[in-house]
Amino acid sequence: MTTRREFLQIAAAAAAIMPGGWSRSFAQQRLAQDDLLAFEPLGNVTLVHVTDIHGQLRPVFFREPSANLGVGESRAKPPHVTGKAFLDLYRIAPGSPAAYALTPEDFPALAKAYGRMGGLDRIATVVKAIRAERGDRVVLLDGGDTWQNSYTSLVSKGQDMVEAMKLLKPDAMVGHWEFTLGAERVKEIVEKLGFPFLGQNVRDNEWNEPAFEPMAMLERGSVRIAVIGQAFPYTPIANPRWMMPNWSFGIREEEVQANVDKARKDGAGLVVLLSHNGFDVDRKLASRLRGIDVILTAHTHDALPEAVRVGKTLLVASGSHGKFVSRLDLDVRDGEVRDYRYKLIPIFSDAIVSDAEMAAKINEIREPHGAMLAEEVGRTETLLYRRGNFNGTLDGVICDALLSERDAEIALSPGFRWGNSLLPGQAITREDVYNATAMTYPAAYRMTMTGARLKEILEDVADNLFNPDPYYQQGGDMVRVGGLAYTIEVGKPMGSRISQLRVLRTGQPLEAEKEYVVSGWASVNENTEGPPIWDVVFAHLAKEKVVAPREAEHVRVVGA
Repeated sequence: MTTRREFLQIAAAAAAIMPGGWSRSFAQQRLAQDDLLAFEPLGNVTLVHVTDIHGQLRPVFFREPSANLGVGESRAKPPHVTGKAFLDLYRIAPGSPAAYALTPEDFPALAKAYGRMGGLDRIATVVKAIRAERGDRVVLLDGGDTWQNSYTSLVSKGQDMVEAMKLLKPDAMVGHWEFTLGAERVKEIVEKLGFPFLGQNVRDNEWNEPAFEPMAMLERGSVRIAVIGQAFPYTPIANPRWMMPNWSFGIREEEVQANVDKARKDGAGLVVLLSHNGFDVDRKLASRLRGIDVILTAHTHDALPEAVRVGKTLLVASGSHGKFVSRLDLDVRDGEVRDYRYKLIPIFSDAIVSDAEMAAKINEIREPHGAMLAEEVGRTETLLYRRGNFNGTLDGVICDALLSERDAEIALSPGFRWGNSLLPGQAITREDVYNATAMTYPAAYRMTMTGARLKEILEDVADNLFNPDPYYQQGGDMVRVGGLAYTIEVGKPMGSRISQLRVLRTGQPLEAEKEYVVSGWASVNENTEGPPIWDVVFAHLAKEKVVAPREAEHVRVVGA
């Protein structure tokens, strides 16, 4: 069965040592590629899963969240366990490589000791090693959020990631941010992709027919495998509807079951749901449907060192930004999974050898832009991070830029989960800014809103995040605010979570009928006007030179 010992055997060597005082070279001596890839093979099928890379071709620092609150039946269950509680739950030694990879604990010190993670060239090395070991038993699946959210993916309309991923040769993928390239561009890519782009829950509005293939049938290790694709169900709500006007999305639970039943009727011995629903949605889905053996979940960026069992279904969460590759070995006999073994492989970029073929492709993609992307535009004295339920320090910089450059009283920045972290004292490059802002609807608007409207926005987003029914959660984190303080009680019902709103500039309570000047970005409304958000941030950093945002003190969370 699944063994936490395999992922944690690296940590055992460092059980009683905190690396804050280590030299980098000493820390790296405790990591070796062979140890990271060590796995006792099992059975006749190996599923390999990568997801939520968000356009990151190269290794990055990426801090895991300190706040990832669960509500309803998900309260205090993985993945809604963070920090020390996470270390205790999975018996991970503080200061170990696993602690660095999976939690925010002592992040700056551990990042300096263990270095960046990810990089598509390192992922290629891992995938090739697994294929060399397991031969025709391997299925590689991409969980989506791959083609967007870096500078090179923006200017190439996703082509950089498409070309790089072709070298990995996935057997199928699904999508979410891919759709923000626009329907025509998505169709253009899919026609030439070379492997299936699946989406059983995406329909053409005109004919009410599937817009993409619902599933792929594969044969590995003498097992017939059905891979059913599930795109992000709320794409035209969380992202602009006008970019995909003729496609409808949804969870479509009944259609999932119908596809599972069809796959079994067609002789599938293993049924895999390649999903971009988000973990809690997939956990509920698994509890309600029959016949799904494995759900490879995505969207919410969770990384868990164990598979989670729901009935007879295994849920695998593989993290984001290329930090991890999941390997799931399965013993499949007579149409059922008899045994399994799982490992979440951490991609420590200093320990895993770069694959020459992929490295050459990455260099080719980046060479025309390298000098510009490396240009220093500022420095940070504190840790910059985004991931977490509430305001991150990186979003604090963006909100400050919106307030100053757009002459606003209040700033709103979307609760995106993507964007790399920066260490205290690190230079901020143009690439760092693009990694946090690169998207196809970046206009930084400036408008007036009443206090009542601002509260309504906060309440709406809070319900998307903290509705106790996962089927009403749209993913993402809480909208980030600048110039405004508030209290949120996550356990209250819709419309009553947000209170004690106060304008920071004046110190006065937010008045329901009064209008305030608000600046934000990433509006889903068509024809939104304003400069791209990255230019707003560049202008702000040019004036400030050095930023030092602190942990958010203007958002008070109660009842968590």
